[in-house]
Order: sequence, then structure tokens, then C-alpha cells
Amino acid sequence: MTEPTSIRLVVIDDHPVVRAGILGILASQPDLDVVGEGGDGADAARLVKELRPDVVLIDLRMPGVDGVTAIRTIRAMDTPPPVLVLTTYDSDGDIMRAIEAGAAGYLLKDAPPAELYAAIRSAAGGGAPLSPHVAARLVERVRDGIGSPSARELDVLRLVARGASNREIARDLRVSEATVKTHLLHAFEKLGVGGRTSAVTKAIERGLIELPRD
Repeated sequence: MTEPTSIRLVVIDDHPVVRAGILGILASQPDLDVVGEGGDGADAARLVKELRPDVVLIDLRMPGVDGVTAIRTIRAMDTPPPVLVLTTYDSDGDIMRAIEAGAAGYLLKDAPPAELYAAIRSAAGGGAPLSPHVAARLVERVRDGIGSPSARELDVLRLVARGASNREIARDLRVSEATVKTHLLHAFEKLGVGGRTSAVTKAIERGLIELPRD
């Protein structure tokens, strides 16, 4: 009788204790074989090149190279493996950045082990597993018709949050004031708001931008 093929995994998390816990959970499954582990996105890219795993399990916010950057790097490789996010962060911004970067799925760290096992097997088979909470957030976004501002539109909103005028934003981003106004109008439409202050507030609430620190 032929033995079932193992799914070769690379696990990336910057917290050694958390990573050890994940490895312990996965060790109970005979078809899940962790072949490499690391602490940031640079480790992820290196291990994928060296080991050619079937699935990468990765956290999002890590020092050095973060998860989203790593996902983009891995997805740009020849025959990249699916990348499954396993994180504590569930803001709209985190979810959308990961999915837009090419993540195959998105799970939260409080998911039951059985859900994690099923998600890994699904990703290895070409599926797109999402935790129920994340799936509900995405459905809500579609139902409400709310989109995500582009990276450039978010750059503009970050400068608005710092109190910059359209002229100052145009100078900083090296674009025309007309282009700044266009970016703002598109951001207003996608966020479902009518002005600068409400756009910044909504973007912060959704985790798309952070409060200015200075």
C-alpha cells in the first residue's frame, strides 16, 4: 500500500515560543512535515529557494522583512508555493494587503488545530482557505460596496493625517495638485466618505494607515 505523500512546510514567525508551539501542533499530523523554520520574511524567501516546500505558513508583522513583503517576493519566484498567513492581526488593511500580495489563505492564531490542518491541506491542493472571521469581513466589505484605496491614495491620506495641504502633498509626492485631488476623490469614493477628515478616520479604523506618531 502506498504511503500518503507528506506536505512539506516552512514555518515563519518572529516569536520563538509561538513558533515552537506551532511546530508542536503540526507534529501530531503524519502528513505535515516541517522542513524549515525562520523568524522573518528574509528567512522565508531564503528557505523557499533552498527547500522548495509545498506550503509556507507565515506571520504578518515581523521585524526586518515583514510577511506581506515576503509574500510578494515568494509569489514572484518560479513555481512559488502557496503562502498561508497565520497571524493575530485581523484588520481589513492587514487582510487585504496579504491577499493582494498573493496569500493563498488567511487564518488567525486562535483557530482550532483542526482548522489549521485543514487549511494547510487545502492550500497545498490549490484551495484558498480563510478563517470564518476573515471570510465574514470580506463578505461584509463586498456587501457594503467598500473598496480599498490604492497604495498611492494611502500615501496621500497619510500626509493628510499629518495636516499637509494639497500643495504640500503634491510637492512631497512629486505630482501635480490636480493628481492629489484625484487621488483624494478616489479614496473618498472607496471609503464611502465625503471629506478629508472622515477619510483619514475611516482609513485608521480599518487599519489601512496608522495614527501619526509626531
